[in-house]
Amino acid sequence: MSERLTVFKTYKLYVGGKFPRSESGRVYEVRDNKDKWLANAPLSSRKDARDAVVAARKAFGGWSGATAYNRGQILYRIAEMLEGRRDQFVREVADAEGLSKSKAAAVVDAAIDRWVWYAGWTDKIAQVVGGANPVAGPYFNLSTPEPTGVVAVLAPQESSFLGLVSVLAPVIATGNTAVVIASEKAPLPALSLGEVLATSDVPAGVVNILTGRTAEIAAPLAAHQDVNAIDLTGADADLARDLEIAAADNLKRVLRPQPVDFSADPGTHRLTAFLETKTVWHPTGSLGASGSAY
Repeated sequence: MSERLTVFKTYKLYVGGKFPRSESGRVYEVRDNKDKWLANAPLSSRKDARDAVVAARKAFGGWSGATAYNRGQILYRIAEMLEGRRDQFVREVADAEGLSKSKAAAVVDAAIDRWVWYAGWTDKIAQVVGGANPVAGPYFNLSTPEPTGVVAVLAPQESSFLGLVSVLAPVIATGNTAVVIASEKAPLPALSLGEVLATSDVPAGVVNILTGRTAEIAAPLAAHQDVNAIDLTGADADLARDLEIAAADNLKRVLRPQPVDFSADPGTHRLTAFLETKTVWHPTGSLGASGSAY
């Protein structure tokens, strides 16, 4: 029996529900912690970043307008699909982060559980952060959370999969759309996640995944006038400062980088980081002994 030729995987970006190569045509080598070549990943350009923002903005209306229950179903479907491709992600995470197979399996299981966690929060977060406010007068005063818009997410550099899921899932769970810059040195789990998203009922453009030099891609996103918020988790101190200055031009919401144990209980902090609060006043009419009159 003749020996088979190895079929190498061609990794591509995930933008607008499709899998384009980088506009520049460039790639860069991805290696493991023993300097073994793993694959070539697309080296995204500024044009790729702009295309991703256009796709995210186009998807925002439909995604933010979907019911919270429907978003929860879709996030749970992502977890189902990840469970079916668990072995693939265990291999990729082990190579990306230099982990044993058992430790990589624990990371992947935690990432799948994290999707389920955020799927359950989609139709509950409004009850936690919204509500009826007491006012002195014949009015209803109601506060409700609404998504901020298009969010640029700099994924963690070291935690290539669990960290990625932990920063991405809460953004889309609350109705935002995302442009994600994957870990520069370990982008392959993120690109494979794009393949899962494409078959998980997630509308095209809700999540867009770019790979390459973090600083090179993040700069145009931070300055982009149609990006509403930016998560700087994957930036070092100097880059974060520069990006925060650029983000101030159109008053983007900014989530500053801070030490995070992604294996710990995530809480609701990231769910509320990219929400706006809308407050509505409504007259109750005259109040008498028989009750309200409208």
